[in-house]
Amino acid sequence: MIWESVQSLFFNLDGAETVLFTLGRWVLSILAISIGVALTVAYTTYMERRIIGWIQVRQGCNRVGPFGLLQPIADGIKLFLKETIIPAKSSKFLFVVAPVLAMVPAFIAFAVIPFGETTLFGYWDEPRVMTIANVNIGVLYVMAISSLSVYGILLAGWASNSKYAFMGAIRSTCQMISYEISMGFAIVTVLMLAGSMNLAEIVHAQQGGFWNWYLIPLFPMFLVFLISGAAECSRCPFDLPEGESEIVAGFFVEYSGFWFATFSLAEYAAMILISLVTSILFLGGWYAPFPFLDALPIPGTVWLLGKAAFLIFVFIWFRATFPRYRYDQLMRLGWKVFLPWTLAWLAVIGLLIYTPGLEWVLENPISDWIAWR
Repeated sequence: MIWESVQSLFFNLDGAETVLFTLGRWVLSILAISIGVALTVAYTTYMERRIIGWIQVRQGCNRVGPFGLLQPIADGIKLFLKETIIPAKSSKFLFVVAPVLAMVPAFIAFAVIPFGETTLFGYWDEPRVMTIANVNIGVLYVMAISSLSVYGILLAGWASNSKYAFMGAIRSTCQMISYEISMGFAIVTVLMLAGSMNLAEIVHAQQGGFWNWYLIPLFPMFLVFLISGAAECSRCPFDLPEGESEIVAGFFVEYSGFWFATFSLAEYAAMILISLVTSILFLGGWYAPFPFLDALPIPGTVWLLGKAAFLIFVFIWFRATFPRYRYDQLMRLGWKVFLPWTLAWLAVIGLLIYTPGLEWVLENPISDWIAWR
């Protein structure tokens, strides 16, 4: 009787996979994603400095380590050892909690990001999705969790007891709320085509070549989502919350040392998250652009990370080339351009899906259009 209880506790019903193995797999998945995201965030700063230096015909960071590869580690040590100054009349508890509230949602959102499929070196008979939690509402989870970072920004500006910081927090909150609406409607068009909110199912719906990617029928929504993602992450040319020429670094003007670095980590983590989600929703996820490339010994994770790396390069390219928007231009773009445009495209996609005889336009568009012509 005792042995049966132990078996039921440590084995699944089929006896094929122990609970300890499952827990170990979760722990290793969490560590792999956490460490991978932390290292990627650190070296995205290095990538940004080198790329901007190349675009602007100057040297990037190249002193610490070969080709400057140890510069992110040196920056981390420097920021960790710097003195943290807390304003005397600030709300000290909220002042310390705010950076954590800004950073934690950006990292937690990676829990539902699928990085590919694997059989775990043949341990499983069928490929399984490489993710911590393969939930059916993955898209909703990402949008809900990533939206929580605005509370950290708002609290940082208010707890600093500085009018400059509070002004930057208000501007940042308005900006994030404005562009989350257009991002949400752009995602709805993807959900209408895929018929699922599971991120892995959305990727599976795009297999078979780049002509099946949602980039083609939803190209305007791809642009809206990418630009709104830049605004959501406060990336240039939408870095109004930290416009140095106007409000002296915005909501984190009173922060220094490690707490200042925490806000930078949150920004870069959000940029990486937006790049991964864009690759999953519009660029076929871990599938290669041509079906015959999937037969090569290249893991699907490499294709997904390669697409995300290209989008990160696009964000950096924006920063190196575009001037900063005025705040009224920023709000006008979000409310008077993106919002009606996404609503109109939402209606178009609905008509194409539910009007008899028109659904073929959204199914395998390039090959069908060529055959029709």
